Amino acid sequence: MFNDIGALELVTLVVLAVLVFGPDKLPKVIQDVTRTIRKIREFSDSAKQDIRQELGPEFKDFEFEDLNPKTFIRKQLDNDELGLKEIRNGFDLKKEMAEVTDAVHGRDAEPSSSGSSSSASSGSGGGRIDMSKKPETPGKTDKPGDDRPPFDMDAT
Repeated sequence: MFNDIGALELVTLVVLAVLVFGPDKLPKVIQDVTRTIRKIREFSDSAKQDIRQELGPEFKDFEFEDLNPKTFIRKQLDNDELGLKEIRNGFDLKKEMAEVTDAVHGRDAEPSSSGSSSSASSGSGGGRIDMSKKPETPGKTDKPGDDRPPFDMDAT
């Protein structure tokens, strides 16, 4: 409940409460606040129960926490049906970044890596990659009509 309140802030709130309400009235105020919070929780729980009863048995696994967008997305991404775990486990970000760094600095790729990075660097002379040219695709001509049209903000 108080995840983002630090110790110093909590002490400040307690001192402020003692100053505002006084040491005589403070226990009664705390009892009133806890009673109000308890009533709000009971009201919330009864409302959730009423909604679950109205939805019927087909929504028996429905959780209100799933309505939070972060929780919903996290639950969907952890689903094994999409195969995202295999993709995530098969992608080594450090290795990919090292290959890109080696290519930019003109160093040869590691001998243990596959031919993907070494074949890309062997196309230009001396293992250096010319970053100013566009890569050529075989069988494609440089006609003006072959380029992709520019993005039109008014069309969307």
